[in-house]
Amino acid sequence: MAGKKSSRKTSKPRKQAVSRSTRAQLQFPVSRVERCLREGGYAQRLASSTPVFLAGVLEYLTANILELAGREAHHKLKKRITPQHLERTLENNKQLRPLLGDTAKSLLDEMAQAKKK
Repeated sequence: MAGKKSSRKTSKPRKQAVSRSTRAQLQFPVSRVERCLREGGYAQRLASSTPVFLAGVLEYLTANILELAGREAHHKLKKRITPQHLERTLENNKQLRPLLGDTAKSLLDEMAQAKKK
């Protein structure tokens, strides 16, 4: 009986994997946020909810910025959001200005210079 194979019944099909982004109903990739947090060395240990929460915060901020930039584009009678619309949005919003500081200005300047070349 040493050579006898165990007979397992595989009657149940395997469940399809569901990503953490889908479970949290987010568009931003939770796994990528977690990888960046771990590789960045921001903390020795991370709770399992940390990347989910951070991905949610990033998605919320991005959605708000794009909504305001879309309104700016609509006021200028444009259908596309351009870097200039984003720049005006970030300059005019009192809550976002201190959050991003000079970082947003330098990124938009780099994009404008790259477009000219």
